Amino acid sequence: MGFFAITNAFTMRLCLSVAIVSMVGNRVGNSSNSSAQVDLDPNSCPYPPVIEGEKIIPGEFDWDSETVGLILGSFYWGYIFTHLPGGILSEKWGGKYLLSIGILSTAFLTLISPYAARLGPGWFIAIRVLMGMGEGTTFPALNSLLAQWIPVEERGFWGTLVFSGGHVGTIVGNALSGVLVEAWGWESAFYFFGSCAIVWFIIFTLICFSRPDDHPFISDKELEFLHERLGDTVTKDLPPIPWKSIITSVPLWGLVAAQVGHDWGFFTLITDLPLYMSDVLHFKIGKNGLMTSIPYILMWIVALSSGYFADWLLKKKYVSVVNVRKIFTTIASFFPAVGLLAASYAGCNETAVMIIFTVFVGLMGTLIPGMKVNALDLSPNYAGILMAIINGLGSLTGIATPYVIGVIAKDHTALQWRTVFWIVFGVMNVTNLIYVLTASGEVQPWNWGENRRPVEVDEKDGQRDEPESYCNTRL
Repeated sequence: MGFFAITNAFTMRLCLSVAIVSMVGNRVGNSSNSSAQVDLDPNSCPYPPVIEGEKIIPGEFDWDSETVGLILGSFYWGYIFTHLPGGILSEKWGGKYLLSIGILSTAFLTLISPYAARLGPGWFIAIRVLMGMGEGTTFPALNSLLAQWIPVEERGFWGTLVFSGGHVGTIVGNALSGVLVEAWGWESAFYFFGSCAIVWFIIFTLICFSRPDDHPFISDKELEFLHERLGDTVTKDLPPIPWKSIITSVPLWGLVAAQVGHDWGFFTLITDLPLYMSDVLHFKIGKNGLMTSIPYILMWIVALSSGYFADWLLKKKYVSVVNVRKIFTTIASFFPAVGLLAASYAGCNETAVMIIFTVFVGLMGTLIPGMKVNALDLSPNYAGILMAIINGLGSLTGIATPYVIGVIAKDHTALQWRTVFWIVFGVMNVTNLIYVLTASGEVQPWNWGENRRPVEVDEKDGQRDEPESYCNTRL
C-alpha cells in the first residue's frame, strides 16, 4: 500500500506534464509554420511526415513558456510547506493518518483541476499549490511507517520497493496520460488518476496501521520478531525532538545536498522531458507520453534489483552501511548526469537518444538503497522528521527547475535545452561529492533525544544497565 501511495501521488502530480503539451497547443499534423521553426533552429529535428487529413489542433490556453514554467513548478510551492509539519505529526500520531488524508485531498484537487484551469492560470496555480500541500506529507509519513515496520537489514529492498512507486507512477503517469489525452482530451488524465487515488484511500484506511502494536490482526510471532529486530532504536513514547542536534548534524546536511542534486535532475526529467521531446524531437502527444515513460521502466527494475543487492552486501558484511549508501548514491548521480548531457548531443537519431536516456537515466534507481533510506540509518525514531527536512529542502528544486528551464529554453531550441542539461550535470555531481564527504551509516546519539543514549541490556541477567551519567535522562 505504501508503494501504491507513491504511485498514485506521482500520477496525479505528473499527468499535467503530458497534458499541458496538449493544453497549450501541440502539433498533431502539418503546419505552415513547421518549416519556419526548423529554419529558426537548425539544430532541431525535422517534424514527422505529414499524413493527409491531419490538421493543427490549437491549444485551449494561450500561455507562454514562462507561465507554463510557473504552473509546472507551483505544485512544489505548497509541497515544501507541509513536509516538516507532516514529519512531526506522523511521529506523534502515526504515519497512517497523515498519509491517507494527504492523498485524499490531492485526489479531490486533481479532479477539479480542469475546472480551475478554465477559470484562469491564477486559479490553476492555486490548485496546484494546494495539491503540493496535500502530497507534502507523503514521504515523511511513509518514512515513519517504514521505521516502525522494517528491520535495518531489510530496509534496502523494502524501502526500495515502496519508494520505487515514484518510478512506476512516472511510467504510468506519462504513458497513460498520452493515451488518455489523445483518446478523450486532456481533462481525462486528471479525472482518471484522481479517481484511482480515492480507491486507494478507501482500501488503505481499512487494512493498514501506523505501528505493529496498533495492528489488531498481527500474529504474536511477527510482533515478537519486530520488537526483537528493531530493539531500542524505535520507541513509542518519544522525548522532545532534539532540534539542536538535528539541525547541526553534518550527515543530515550531506543527505540534503544529495537530495537537492537528485531532485534537480529528476524534476527536470519528470516535469520537462515531455516538453523537450515536443520542442526538439517533435514527438506527437501519444508517442511523447510513451517515450517519456521508457527510462523509468529501467529505473524501476534497477531500483528493485539494487535494493536487493544492497541488502545482500550488508547481510554478508562485505561492505559497511555507509559505503553501500555512498556507492549507490554516486552511481545514481554521475551516470544519469552524463546520460542527459550525451542525449543532447545525439542529434535527431530517435533510437540513439532513447537508448541513452533509458540506460543512463535508468541507473538513477540506485539512489533508493543509497541516500533515500539513509535517514532510517541515522535515526529510526525521527525518520519522518529527517525525511521532511531532506525531501522538503530538495523540493525547492521543483520550484526552480521549471522556471529556470522556461527562461533558458524560451525559444524552444536544441541549444537552449543543451544548456539546461549542462546545468543538471554540474548540480548533480557537486552535490554528490558533498554527500560522499559527509555521509554516515550509524544511528546518531540524538536518536533517543537530546543528550541521551540507548538503554543497554545485560546479557547475563537480562537487566537494563544504565550508565550513571545517564541515570537522570533515562527514557
